[in-house]
Amino acid sequence: MASVRFTVTPTKAEDLPGLSDTSPDLSSRSGARVRFGSRESVNRSEPLSETSGGLTTTAGGGGGTETPEHSNTDQGDGNSKISSVYINNSHGMDDDDFYDRNLALFEEEMDTRPKVSSLLNRLANYTNLTQGAKEHEEAESIVKEKKSPQMGTFMGVYLPCLQNIFGVILFLRLTWVVGTAGVLQALCIVFICCCCTMLTAISMSAIATNGVVPAGGSYFMISRSLGPEFGGAVGLCFYLGTTFAGAMYILGAIEILLMYIAPKAAIFESKHPDGEGAAMLNNMRVYGSICLLLMSLLVFVGVKYVNKLASIFLACVIVSIISIYIGALVSAFKPPNFPVCMLGNRTINGHEIYDSQCAKTVLRTTSLWKQFCQGPELNSSCDEYFMTNNFSEIEGIPGLASGIISENVWSSYLSKGDVVEKGSLSSSHFSHPASTHQPYVFADITTSFTLLVGIFFPSVTGIMAGSNRSGDLKDAQRSIPIGTILAILTTSIVYLSNVILFGACIDGVVLRDKFGDSVNGNLVVGTLAWPTPWVIVIGSFFSTCGAGLQSLTGAPRLLQAIAKDNIIPFLRVFGHGKANGEPTWALLLTALIAELGILIASLDLVAPILTMFFLMCYLFVNLACALQTLLRTPNWRPRFSYYHWTLSFLGMTICLALMFISSWYYAIVAMVIAGMIYKYIEYHGAEKEWGDGIRGLSLSAARYALLRLEEGPPHTKNWRPQLLVLLKLDEDAHVKSPRLLTFASQLKAGKGLTIVGTVVSGNFLHSYGEALAAEQTLKHLMDKERVKGFCQCIVAQKPREGISHMIQSSGLGGMKPNTVVMGWPHAWRQSEDPQAWKTFINTVRVTTAAHLALLVPKNISLFPSNSEPCTEGYIDVWWIVHDGGMLMLLPFLLRQHKVWRKCGMRIFTVAQMEDNSIQMKKDLATFLYHLRIEAEVEVVEMHDSDISAYTYERTLMMEQRSQMLRQMRLSKSDREREVRLSVRRMVQISFTKVMTWTKEKTSQYRATHSGCSTPEGFRDMLSIRPDHSNVRRMHTAVKLNEVIVNKSHDARVVLLNMPGPPRNQEGDENYMEFLEVLTEGLERVLLVRGGGSEVITIYS
Repeated sequence: MASVRFTVTPTKAEDLPGLSDTSPDLSSRSGARVRFGSRESVNRSEPLSETSGGLTTTAGGGGGTETPEHSNTDQGDGNSKISSVYINNSHGMDDDDFYDRNLALFEEEMDTRPKVSSLLNRLANYTNLTQGAKEHEEAESIVKEKKSPQMGTFMGVYLPCLQNIFGVILFLRLTWVVGTAGVLQALCIVFICCCCTMLTAISMSAIATNGVVPAGGSYFMISRSLGPEFGGAVGLCFYLGTTFAGAMYILGAIEILLMYIAPKAAIFESKHPDGEGAAMLNNMRVYGSICLLLMSLLVFVGVKYVNKLASIFLACVIVSIISIYIGALVSAFKPPNFPVCMLGNRTINGHEIYDSQCAKTVLRTTSLWKQFCQGPELNSSCDEYFMTNNFSEIEGIPGLASGIISENVWSSYLSKGDVVEKGSLSSSHFSHPASTHQPYVFADITTSFTLLVGIFFPSVTGIMAGSNRSGDLKDAQRSIPIGTILAILTTSIVYLSNVILFGACIDGVVLRDKFGDSVNGNLVVGTLAWPTPWVIVIGSFFSTCGAGLQSLTGAPRLLQAIAKDNIIPFLRVFGHGKANGEPTWALLLTALIAELGILIASLDLVAPILTMFFLMCYLFVNLACALQTLLRTPNWRPRFSYYHWTLSFLGMTICLALMFISSWYYAIVAMVIAGMIYKYIEYHGAEKEWGDGIRGLSLSAARYALLRLEEGPPHTKNWRPQLLVLLKLDEDAHVKSPRLLTFASQLKAGKGLTIVGTVVSGNFLHSYGEALAAEQTLKHLMDKERVKGFCQCIVAQKPREGISHMIQSSGLGGMKPNTVVMGWPHAWRQSEDPQAWKTFINTVRVTTAAHLALLVPKNISLFPSNSEPCTEGYIDVWWIVHDGGMLMLLPFLLRQHKVWRKCGMRIFTVAQMEDNSIQMKKDLATFLYHLRIEAEVEVVEMHDSDISAYTYERTLMMEQRSQMLRQMRLSKSDREREVRLSVRRMVQISFTKVMTWTKEKTSQYRATHSGCSTPEGFRDMLSIRPDHSNVRRMHTAVKLNEVIVNKSHDARVVLLNMPGPPRNQEGDENYMEFLEVLTEGLERVLLVRGGGSEVITIYS
């Protein structure tokens, strides 16, 4: 077998324009010559001539002639190259500059399908990929070097997660949760919340390892998995949650400062007990605002300073947690001394014991006596409960070996204003409830299991802290899963163990004392710490400050990522920042929103808000992972393999349950906010194609629905016009009749299928660019007219063939068009080229053959636009023949649109002499009643009459014109002479009296005019006898037109049965004339031709 050698002449791969990201112009390549030579036909000892059996092919245009200066000889340098006899080195370059000889077959596609070696070189930096993951840097034409810190797993993910998780709740509220819910329910709360975050982290790890995760981690994952609408909605909710989390951490820090570190720093004070709460809130607002300003300035200076402080803050957290464990172990041998004063089983506020005496009298009456009695005297009138119960002191921290856990196992929920009581102590309860003016420890809010879930959940929400700063990570795919899961495992163990330790070491009344009033204002968790409570106080203060800084660092980056995607127009300004990429404007907005949270001033009110936003984000992360797994998207190949769709669904279910368990009304509000953002992005945001999972879900649902539709034709009740709108473009690629699309939008009202098609004349290989331009033109017009549908552009040599192909191939499965909408060829009489009206008639025939309905609006430019509603008038239906009920259905559909809504409906039908018009009217009214269509009914009687002279004249003129056009092939002089005689003849006919033509009068007329001297070539035209069938058709058209114009001259639009084209194609021009006569004098006409099936029914 003769082996064939291929030689190609372009330069090296790196220099090809097509292989450069910045030079995609494929036309810039020079023509690449490929030479084929048969080895058997070559004599190796002789130079190869141009005619020695070789075959020269020129690819890419240009001539195929070899220029003399492009010699095919090669001097060689003695190495083992293939002889120049087999290589056409037309540019005189060395062989090393060529493509690999083994890839010469693919040379012409190297610009769009680069060599593997070229592609692998670009994988070093994902922002230079030729295909695939480029959407996040489309807006940046120049790839800038990153100046942000490049952090690893420990500093970038693990530490931020620990700081956010070990935030305010662990130190300020966990003891209270344990005391109120009991150890068992507290373990249940912590376990459910930790399971929720762990399952979410597993789903997040799968998504994070399924490709490059740039800045905006969690938002990027959701948006690329579920689409821009879900991504934007959930991303903004998550941003708000992260921002309010920063406010919550700051409030926690200020609470520690003002209650445990420096109580005297309070600016506002109240002398009355009822005003203490309001004064405290005002102090929180002032100091919180100052703290927020300082933290924002620190974040503005640079994220690297935040990361440096992170180590210090986390060291404080770790030291504090270790001190809790050591304190718990020490308490087993030597419990700390924190006595709690009790009156009966009621807890006394340690702040109110001014003389440190937990007794009624010590030599004299104590300060407590004075607060329960009206005076210091022993005979003073005192509170009844005070008189019947005695004071006692119990150990606030009995220690690990005390067995106190048996009392703390069960829950003890309180209502607002209830006194914190110890159930194991005896007391007399026959007195009235305690007064708030007495020195008891009261519950400040009503508690329940659901409330505690909402308050505790923010303490596990720091799992996204690392992913929010994915833009600052060296390897986000590796760091996010490892760092997040390790942080969750660490914190879950700490939380669960602390719940048990708190229940085993601290008395229940101290646990239920939220602010530590019973232990002289000490932080409750600090009482267990070793060696001093100040370790916990200082550590928790720095912990909450660090968590606040992390939130203020992550939230602006999240907002910047959303803004840079440009899916929410009004957020674009927040995509800009400093030269090094720091999000300045986003930080400013974050600080303002966080200030709103600080003005709320209550940590317990802010926490449930965060719970909703975070749970919604986690829910959609799980949904994204589950969808991608179930749909088996080809691009779903996570490196993290420890995931399963059942785990994602379980996490999603837990998230949804926790949302409604903690606060159903907050859950509804959060969903409404997310829904509003979703709809805003859907209608006003930029359209993005990210290959998201929702699109995959839509494809799967569409496939399923299409397969179901294939099972059979639609029932009459489900029939609605699925439109194929045929538009014609002019030479400048502008739509000739855009109002046709307006009419289609009014008819559809956004329902069903609409395909807008056009035909581009030419060869597909050469006209592909024109076809794309035409498709874009149609899409812009559809957007302008708000038509929801699809575009289809077909390239064909002849328009009629293209239309035929489009009608045959449009749609898919059961979603195929059943109605064709096309314009009327207005200038068909004046056009010298008959192709326009011949294409029109051919389309009518094709739609009939395909059993499709046909709508032809005549005078479409006079139809109202969407901004011109009809305030009055009628839609007139002329029901000449029954054609499947289209004439009844179309006015009903039109009146659903605002343009035609105020129009009435009139239905006219024609009665012949043998018909009973009265009965017809009754039957028609009954039929419309059963169809549930309101319309006026009129039956028009058309009596048999002789054919008028006008009808005969129009028929004769029509046939003479047809004959004249057929004789256009004559010489120019003959044609001009015949036209003059034809005009003279038509003038003579026009003056003929309108009379009834009988056989005698017809013969008399011919005898009178038979002596006309005419040229021989035109004598046949004058002797034409109108065809009897044409006369009858013209008679029908004339009579119907007279009746329609008489009855419907003032109608907004007239719907009319469209007669079918003649079977003999020689009468096509006569058919156009019939339609013209039928619609003469009518402003707006819609010719309707049914598809042969019933489209309306009286049955339910």
